[in-house]
Amino acid sequence: MKAVGLIVEYNPFHNGHHYHVKTSKLQNDADVVIAVMSGSFLQRGEPALVSKWNRAAMALQGGVDLVIELPYIYSTQHAEHFAAGAVSLLEALRCDTFCFGSENGSIEAFLSKHKQMTEHTEEINESVRGFIKEGNNYPKAISLALEHLGLQQDGDLDLTKPNNILGYQYVRAALESNYRIQPTLINRIAAGYHDTQLPTGTIASATSIRKALLDSDQETNTTESFMPAYTYHDLKNYIQTFEILHQWEHYWSLLQYKLISSTVEELEKIYEVEEGIQHRMKEAALVSNTFAEFIMKVKTKRYTMTRLQRICVHILTHTKKEKMKRCLEEPAYLRILGFTENGRKYLNEKKKSVELPLISKIANVQHEALTFDIQASIIHSLALPQNKQKKMIQREYQQPIIV
Repeated sequence: MKAVGLIVEYNPFHNGHHYHVKTSKLQNDADVVIAVMSGSFLQRGEPALVSKWNRAAMALQGGVDLVIELPYIYSTQHAEHFAAGAVSLLEALRCDTFCFGSENGSIEAFLSKHKQMTEHTEEINESVRGFIKEGNNYPKAISLALEHLGLQQDGDLDLTKPNNILGYQYVRAALESNYRIQPTLINRIAAGYHDTQLPTGTIASATSIRKALLDSDQETNTTESFMPAYTYHDLKNYIQTFEILHQWEHYWSLLQYKLISSTVEELEKIYEVEEGIQHRMKEAALVSNTFAEFIMKVKTKRYTMTRLQRICVHILTHTKKEKMKRCLEEPAYLRILGFTENGRKYLNEKKKSVELPLISKIANVQHEALTFDIQASIIHSLALPQNKQKKMIQREYQQPIIV
């Protein structure tokens, strides 16, 4: 059986995702679609709107055959580690290809950019360091460095666009690790990654859908035309059952307590806390009433909202640098969240050639990196009303594979 892999968050699963699943399978002549999906907290440092189990169920209804959790150690990282972890899991699952969406539309542009970046690694890195010292974040520094060195021409791959940044890192991970898996892409249609307003038509960015869902002045049904019926109904059922869709404001009191009660020395040990940012964060925590207010007080040109949100996730989960570094060096595992009958057949066919351990239930499984996933899920559940938390926490230990 031929498999195409997708690297996803499905926060939530919408019409654009359905198009991605369908087109990737067709374009790659695949028998099986495998999704490596982020768990409770996401790459931009945000809590997922609903649990990973609900999002896995949406994916299976949307045409995905096998859903594997992207571990916390990868899902809450900057693009390089995020991509490297996700592609390594698809390689371990013996996928033939992986497919991502891009505004560029040509895989050759990514291959060419990787060749260029490899040939000029030293001078690019030196230039990037200079632009970072001037206060630019990493993506901006890369763009400025390429322009400064005359390596960015009209029509070249634009590495300031989020999907191109991730796409480049996916391609880089596959090529530099000499994986057998081959990169492919499809054109993104209609909505841009960061679009915040719902457009006309039926394709919208996940960002704009989340904004509409979380806006108290709008009804949930303003988003109905932008997602499959099952996603819409699953979201409504989640709200009816658990009373919320998760967002950062639900965790503000927990984060504020952690920031105020921890010393600067304790915070310095947290992953991604660097350059004394903990001082600025502690000061802002004392005078902020909301998470949004806190972020705006701490945000700088160098420390973007995304970077700060990831730091906040690591503070919330008490993720220390030494443990994260250790886990990133260890072999990973494959935690199955759900599959179709087709996905089950694929696993049975390939299981002898899959070298990483397959996990269906976490009871009696000893893996240090897995403790991050469990802790993240438990903390994610703390946003729920008190009488709903136990049910969600139990799912982490007792939920069978979704079929």
